[in-house]
Amino acid sequence: MDDLSEFEPKEKKPANLKKEVLLIISIIFVVLVFRSSLYEPYRIPSGSMIPTLKIGDYIIVNKFAYGMKVPFSDIAIGDINLTPNYIFKQELPKRGDVVVFKFPKDPSINYIKRVIGLPGDTIEIKDKVVYVNNIETVSEKVESAPFLKDMDSKFKKHKLKFFSVKNGERKYIIQQDSDNYFLVNKDKIIVPENEIFVMGDNRDFSYDSRFWGTVPLSYVKGRAELIWFSLSFPASDDGDFIFRPSRIGTSIF
Repeated sequence: MDDLSEFEPKEKKPANLKKEVLLIISIIFVVLVFRSSLYEPYRIPSGSMIPTLKIGDYIIVNKFAYGMKVPFSDIAIGDINLTPNYIFKQELPKRGDVVVFKFPKDPSINYIKRVIGLPGDTIEIKDKVVYVNNIETVSEKVESAPFLKDMDSKFKKHKLKFFSVKNGERKYIIQQDSDNYFLVNKDKIIVPENEIFVMGDNRDFSYDSRFWGTVPLSYVKGRAELIWFSLSFPASDDGDFIFRPSRIGTSIF
């Protein structure tokens, strides 16, 4: 009888290839489910959240911070904008949380800002000071040097001041441009039901609820938790790459 063993690998190849393809598909599916419902990475492209988040920070967002979603139920691509389904009841963010959300004017774009007001809160801004439910948010001026030493170059030319602010359970740093008087006041508003009022920590360089309104809770994708990498690319041909190893592993408050 002829020895057919040399032909056996050829007979097994289709079966092995099928297993490998199924394994790759399974891995991709698990990764997509993980990103959709558990944790998802994002890169910070703008300076609206400086000094908390810098241009080029890579962050991890907790997608189940306010409740576990059914995977892929909050997808927004082009004209498709799905409303997320929660396995359990959706919880409210807390004042001071940094959240990623679908931009209300274009849900296919993700924004990141800080929660200032919750549903039913009264928000008012007078001389750049934020009042929540007619109470002035506690703020204290802090030394500028620690924040200016690695400030993004496009903001260094401005006359910046830094303040430690407490809103709800969160205490964080904001920055203001002393020469910028574009939007120092905002008339009193009441945050609608099932919506939140958000602002950037870089107060005079943030396009937020002061300009385009509040954010539906259904648009909130998750809470920013951690900076896992930080690398800023040059904005021009003569710019520099800025690697910030000290920011790796920093919690976001």
